[in-house]
Amino acid sequence: MGQPTHARKPREAQDWWRDAVIYQVYVRSFADGDGDGTGDLAGVRARLPYLAELGVDALWFTPWYVSPMKDGGYDVADYRAIDPAFGTLAEAEKLIAEAHGLGIRTIVDIVPNHVSDQHPWFRAAIEGGPERDLFHFRTGRGALPPNDWRSQFGGPAWTRLPDGTWYLHLFAPEQPDLDWAHPAVRREHEDILRFWFDRGVAGVRIDSAALLAKDPRLPDFTEGQDPHPYIDRDELHDIYRSWRAIADEYGGVFVGEVWLPDTERFARYLRPDELHTAFNFSFMTCPWDAARLRAAIDETLAEHAPVGAPATWVLCNHDVTRTVTRYGRADTGFDFATKAFGTPTDLALGTRRARAAALLSLALPGAVYVYQGEELGLPEADIPLDRVQDPMHARSGGTDPGRDGCRVPLPWAADAPHAGFGSREEPWLPQPVDWAAYAADRQAADPTSMLALYRRAIALRPVFAGGPLTWLPAPDGVLAFTRAPGVTCVVNLAATPAELPAHTEILVASGSLDTDGRLPKDTAVWLRA
Repeated sequence: MGQPTHARKPREAQDWWRDAVIYQVYVRSFADGDGDGTGDLAGVRARLPYLAELGVDALWFTPWYVSPMKDGGYDVADYRAIDPAFGTLAEAEKLIAEAHGLGIRTIVDIVPNHVSDQHPWFRAAIEGGPERDLFHFRTGRGALPPNDWRSQFGGPAWTRLPDGTWYLHLFAPEQPDLDWAHPAVRREHEDILRFWFDRGVAGVRIDSAALLAKDPRLPDFTEGQDPHPYIDRDELHDIYRSWRAIADEYGGVFVGEVWLPDTERFARYLRPDELHTAFNFSFMTCPWDAARLRAAIDETLAEHAPVGAPATWVLCNHDVTRTVTRYGRADTGFDFATKAFGTPTDLALGTRRARAAALLSLALPGAVYVYQGEELGLPEADIPLDRVQDPMHARSGGTDPGRDGCRVPLPWAADAPHAGFGSREEPWLPQPVDWAAYAADRQAADPTSMLALYRRAIALRPVFAGGPLTWLPAPDGVLAFTRAPGVTCVVNLAATPAELPAHTEILVASGSLDTDGRLPKDTAVWLRA
């Protein structure tokens, strides 16, 4: 894959994050440095030249902390230590410094809504200690839990202890929710932020950012209830204002995981004294449809404009079906409720659309997040039932395939054991037998590969010069816009080829033009006018 031709120094401008390309690293599945079958920090450090050559500005690491891994690391037992399966704190510090030397910043993932049931606080709480006040413990209603809340993973949001008391968990039972009304919870997380900023991280991604605060009465949930008893409560904003003051001391940034249908409520999290950015789920879950994509883009830019925050563009992450697979299905949108085993997929069609979507997202104003393996065009993998680890599968009674299919270890070398992920043990999740075809070394040698497309597009992205988006006249089913004088992005989602506007140069294309010089369906191009 080669060394980068030069190390890019991180941009010193305080607003680097406004138009950054940020690469999501799911450490467990990225690269295995010691051959034990689990990805680790040594593997990431060895692949930093690959990431520098890809051209990304920052890495977002999903939780790398000590964890029993009941939910892929989002059940944290110690926020100040690296899980031994991944490495050590000293190695994390080296990784942060080495990445910075190549022009790449680091963003860590903080999980404030809950901890692991192995966290010292919760272990003391179930023994009856005063730490109980840091969680939501209640007596039940006879044999019934304290209220009717449901877990995000399915089933009740309450688990009963042998002493008869119940504790709240909006996710798995191994992830008890913290009580954010307690000042010790707030102090602890402020200390955690300082701990990681002191180690050189540039930013923090906030997991489940809209769920922390709960109605202290813990009432039953009624559809349409306002305010919601545990989503998007007003008390959250005071928490994030206190966090922002800490980030400003260090020049750090926040990105929130905020799933909200109300655009005005969503924008409140992005006010100048709160979070810097938040993930844009309307675009990520949008079907491959020109009118709906344009509406999602317009709505996203409109909801960010009043607070001056940049949009973020995401096609996939560690929780959703991979783009190549999703775009090859009859239903090209994404909804957790519709996930099912055996959904037919046309991977050739999905790959063509995913290539076009990459150029679309990289041309839009704001920051772009690339989930590991998207640059290789990896499809969703089928996981044998006896190897599925995601709690969503078990909590659904076996009907939900879970999220493991997008978390399969990456293929690095076509001719190496386990496609180069690691040299000795079988990976923690099985790789499909045909994944050598997607290996990074093979794609690096192919100028038509998905990897080559991502590298070229990321390198060329500055041609848009950070300007605002202006839509251009285009036929139905075609998206065309400019952001800088003389540079145009055209994406054809129509059933027939589209004529290109006048241009002097094709900067990059997701596929070949037809024999008449027209843009085929499911193809995108950047043009110099």
